Parts: sequence; structure tokens; C-alpha cells
Amino acid sequence: MIGMIYAISPEGVIGLAGRIPWHHPGDLRRFQRITLGATVISGRATFDSVGKPLRNRRNIVVTSRPLAVAGVETAATLVEAIERAGVGGDVWLIGGARIYEEGMKYADVIDVTYVPDPVDAPNAVRAPPIDETVF
Repeated sequence: MIGMIYAISPEGVIGLAGRIPWHHPGDLRRFQRITLGATVISGRATFDSVGKPLRNRRNIVVTSRPLAVAGVETAATLVEAIERAGVGGDVWLIGGARIYEEGMKYADVIDVTYVPDPVDAPNAVRAPPIDETVF
């Protein structure tokens, strides 16, 4: 199973200035519960914003630049990352927007948490639209 997981504001925002612009501990606990033991694939900017590999998960970062961090594998493309993840276990795409946009064609499920916090910023990162005829 390949899934995408993210939280989104009423305006469709998933990030602002390299971070998540809200703090909901319940959402973080849910993210951990769902992704624990799975492979997580992120883009380089998302990985850099977290700053470390997520514990008890296989971490694959899509990047074109060298990244020498213990516990992190790299792939040049999302397709390569998905192939590297292999079959037999859950794979979660955890951001950012480009990973989500490209990942739409590979995802079996999209797990979205709708947070009530308004984020009105022109430079905010927004989630790609979900084709409801597919999901």
C-alpha cells in the first residue's frame, strides 16, 4: 500500500516558511501511529525541516544532492524511492507538495487531517488538489 498523509488548513495550506504552521499534538500522535514501522518517503526540504530521520521507520529522501545521515536512504526520483521501498510493507509519502503532486498517480490512499487553523500567507505551501473521481 502506498499512501499520502498530511494535515491541511481551510485554505489548503500544508506548510509555511519551512515548517507546519500549527501545533496539534493529537495530529502528531496520529501521524506517528499510522506511519510507525512503515517506510516514509519525503522530499529534501521536508526532511531538512524535520532535521532527522523519523524513528522506527525506514526513511527515504528524494534529493539530487548528497545527504549523508545515518538511518536515511536517498533516491534521485520519487519513482526510484518507491522502487527502493519495495513491496510487502506500507509506504507513506510525507511531503512536501511536489512529492504529493507526483505521488497522486501512485497512491492507493490519501489520509488528510483537516485542521481549523487559518493560514493566510501568499508564500504558503499548498497541497495539490485531490481528484475525487480517483480517490
